[in-house]
Amino acid sequence: MHNPLWMLVPWVVFAIAAGIKFWRLTKLFRRHLIDTPSSTEQFRASLELAWSKDQQTA
Repeated sequence: MHNPLWMLVPWVVFAIAAGIKFWRLTKLFRRHLIDTPSSTEQFRASLELAWSKDQQTA
């Protein structure tokens, strides 16, 4: 008689493969989010640009 735990091996292999695939797909999104500055950083940069333009005109 076969050990019933051997029936779980294909499911474990499937779960590992699905996890790896999910990790690779989300890596693209994580890289995109890291490269994009936050709204606070964008606002700070726009303020610094406005202040530098004010200093040049003064």
